[in-house]
Amino acid sequence: MLPGILLEAEMIDWARIVELRDEVGEEEFSPLLELFLDEIESVIMRLPHNDADRMWRDLHFLKGCARNLGFRSLGCLCEAGERQCARNPLAGLRIADVLSCYAESKLLLMRDLSRHDLSQPQARPA
Repeated sequence: MLPGILLEAEMIDWARIVELRDEVGEEEFSPLLELFLDEIESVIMRLPHNDADRMWRDLHFLKGCARNLGFRSLGCLCEAGERQCARNPLAGLRIADVLSCYAESKLLLMRDLSRHDLSQPQARPA
């Protein structure tokens, strides 16, 4: 895979999405999904900024939301951004990659959510 090229199959962790739905229940899943997306977008909209500490906190927050929501690639990009902020704040940080990865992840989630069988809770391994 070429750097910067994300495969659709790698961007979304559908097992995590099913797990999240099982944790909160069918009725609460859609509102929780909307809440996560709203929270992510509220932080995304204020990026980039010139405060390295704030950038690290925002990337850390986005990483947690992304991983909870099953946005695998976004979580990885945010983690890499956190490390970059710790080493050399704001130097070489590609916020455009984070923004485009979020947009693509959200698009894939909305497009494919109905294709994945989320109607029945999944059996958990013993």
